[in-house]
Amino acid sequence: MPEKEGTFVVTHADGDSAVLKDADDGQVHTLVENPGVDRGDVVEATLSPEPPLEVAWRVAGIEDHRSLSIERSEEPPTEQERSLADESSVGDVARVDRAGTGELHVLPVDPEETDAAVRDVLEDEATLTRAARMAGVGRVEVRSEPGVVSVRYLP
Repeated sequence: MPEKEGTFVVTHADGDSAVLKDADDGQVHTLVENPGVDRGDVVEATLSPEPPLEVAWRVAGIEDHRSLSIERSEEPPTEQERSLADESSVGDVARVDRAGTGELHVLPVDPEETDAAVRDVLEDEATLTRAARMAGVGRVEVRSEPGVVSVRYLP
């Protein structure tokens, strides 16, 4: 099996091993040892299959290593975010490039479902994976008010 290069999200880590998920194709790689990463980290790395069975992997090289944080903000959505929500339907996602680095995603939701939607975004591994694919993003901030959830991918 050939080496694999890519951007990986650390989905599990302990002192002995780690599990990486490819941010592009979703393939999961169990490492035979932890190269110094924690859950939620992102690494741009080259992985080599570990002989003889080649079912586990070893890190052959790390080009970049950054930590990602996901947090709920007490700040309400901005006026721009409210406008985007008003222009969209429940279930849609409005995406806007931020000036500089990152993106803004606005999700209009049923007002009664706002807290559940925020929990889903905070707990969803896809939020980390999406952030990992965005160069320079190190933090995800979730803002909300009844009917509006904004997800801000920030440097």
